[in-house]
Amino acid sequence: MTSGLAAPRSTAAVQKRTILTLVATQAVGAMGITIGIATASLLARDLSGSESMAGLSQTTQVLGAAVAAYVLGRVMDARGRRIGLLAGYLLGSAGGLLAVLAGVVGSMTLLLVGAVLLGATTAANNGARYAATDLAPATSRARALSVVVWATTFGAVIGPNLTGVAELFTDAVGIPVLTGPFALGSVAMLAAALVVGVFLRPDPLLVAREGAPPAETPKGTSWRRALAVIRERPALAAAVVGQAAAHATMVAVMVMTPLHMEHGGAGLEVIGLVISGHVLGMFAFAPVAGWLADRVGRADVMALGGGVLLVALVLCAAAPQGSSGRIFVGLFLLGLGWSLATIAAATSVADHTPLEVRADVQGTADLIMGVAAAAAGALSGVVVDVAGYPALALCAILLVVVLFGAAYVGRRSA
Repeated sequence: MTSGLAAPRSTAAVQKRTILTLVATQAVGAMGITIGIATASLLARDLSGSESMAGLSQTTQVLGAAVAAYVLGRVMDARGRRIGLLAGYLLGSAGGLLAVLAGVVGSMTLLLVGAVLLGATTAANNGARYAATDLAPATSRARALSVVVWATTFGAVIGPNLTGVAELFTDAVGIPVLTGPFALGSVAMLAAALVVGVFLRPDPLLVAREGAPPAETPKGTSWRRALAVIRERPALAAAVVGQAAAHATMVAVMVMTPLHMEHGGAGLEVIGLVISGHVLGMFAFAPVAGWLADRVGRADVMALGGGVLLVALVLCAAAPQGSSGRIFVGLFLLGLGWSLATIAAATSVADHTPLEVRADVQGTADLIMGVAAAAAGALSGVVVDVAGYPALALCAILLVVVLFGAAYVGRRSA
């Protein structure tokens, strides 16, 4: 890598290569992480013997993603994006294999350990969206981020619908049917690691630092540096809170939807179709969200996402058990609202973070987002067990109120 990469034409070429690599990585990696969504809560229920524990696998995965986001952020800050993303996908692949082993031996504990490692792939996917912004101009930063998020559509929509293929695979190799998606997902995550390891060269974060004027790195631990930067910038703090609220809303409702549908007699194929529609809403319209965030502002698009989430929660609360039009539309809008809010918030995080601590702050933001979502996911199973799925959807409106507040602060501070 030479200093000539900092020239405008060379930087544009590196950015183009980076985006193409991240698009390919996301398409494959997303299939690995989403293929088990439709069956994770069912496997956790069977292994634990309790419906109130059904959401624990997904919740633990979200918590694992939160911790991994911070750890991988530190790795990226020290070594660049490529090493951090590679580590995330390899850890996720190992987690998928542990989930398979958990089903074979009947161990809930092993499933939770596997879920923690699977969270590293989610953290890597989130880190990839930030990598897209390292060399992007401010005027098109949201679009660069959203293209990488959009690429997730291919694998994420296909993943939950490979349940039938996974079932054939489990019959062939003699493992429990609910573990098949995790086995196929592990292979997909290995493929994502191969793509990013070979092609994400030169590293976009390291190139961005080469072309930037020298700056003094704030003193203190990584955690303290990140929190100090967030506290000093109200717009950044609002983006971190808004991103966490939107993600917690989505996770809380999404993880319990398969169980709600199964109670009404819906089969795995129908549940997989609903989850695919949800994932389509999360990723397919990401370029529109990015375009809006660049044109009308990050805070306004965060608020728009909150409005869509509000409609989604009302529809989910009104949806009967089993398969229904309301649950299909509600889950789709839940994904779309998440997309609008989180793309705008993540871009705002990139906007307001100094280059010298960028990966640390972004990892900390994703840690906060993951912890909030893990807490919401853990409570979701209890709420559904005590009061039912409609009550869960209505309770999640409180998180949307927090999102609206963050958007308001972000607009005032921008």
